Amino acid sequence: MNYGECKEAYQRDGFVIVRQFLPPGEFAELTGNLDRYIRDIVPSLPDGDAFYQDRDRPETLKQMQHMDHDPYFSNYRTNARWLELAQALLGEPVEVNAPQWFNKPPGTEHPTPPHQDNYYFCLEPPNVLTMWLALDRVDEENGCLRYLPGSHHQGIRPHDASDVLGFSQGISDFGPDDEAREMMVRLEPGDLTVHHGETIHRADPNRSANRSRRAFAMVVRGESCRRNEERYSQYLAAMKSQHEAKGLRTS
Repeated sequence: MNYGECKEAYQRDGFVIVRQFLPPGEFAELTGNLDRYIRDIVPSLPDGDAFYQDRDRPETLKQMQHMDHDPYFSNYRTNARWLELAQALLGEPVEVNAPQWFNKPPGTEHPTPPHQDNYYFCLEPPNVLTMWLALDRVDEENGCLRYLPGSHHQGIRPHDASDVLGFSQGISDFGPDDEAREMMVRLEPGDLTVHHGETIHRADPNRSANRSRRAFAMVVRGESCRRNEERYSQYLAAMKSQHEAKGLRTS
């Protein structure tokens, strides 16, 4: 892999795409363990760790967080392939958060609101990135990611509460001028996109009749990052209030 070219694109645009990041064998191992986790672990998790469009319909599982209590996914944070790329992009030793899983089930009505991940993370300096691996073919029909190139150079935009589980805040002043400058990212299974913590991105609903849009992701931060605890406490309080308003179990 040419880390130099990846870093150049990442620094310029705030994101980079790595085609077929995982070889077939490694991809099959990962997806097999995700299937196991969903089958064996998810039914006992609190709502804060596994979100559904409709909890009475298991097929509408849309997000999993805090997956590091499972030995496989705890160990996956030290995977050399992922670490080497993250360290090359961040330019310093790194720390890796617990893996996450995202899905837009077929016919999902809710878009992912435009947002910046570091609004949630509250890290200073913002030397943090998200690595997002496509598990399905991803295109405009089933809700592909849309990035605003260069937006990571412009700081955090105003955010406000959203109605989307797993993305409790969205950019409040996002408008037509932003949409006109977006870049749509189509991916095949095994492709990876990596974006800076302050790159603005969003995704449309999954309008397909029978195609999921699943992804496996890890957040990686440079060792220089420190959390702004005051901002983070405010964010957590707002998220907890939103979850309680929806009647979710948080512990």
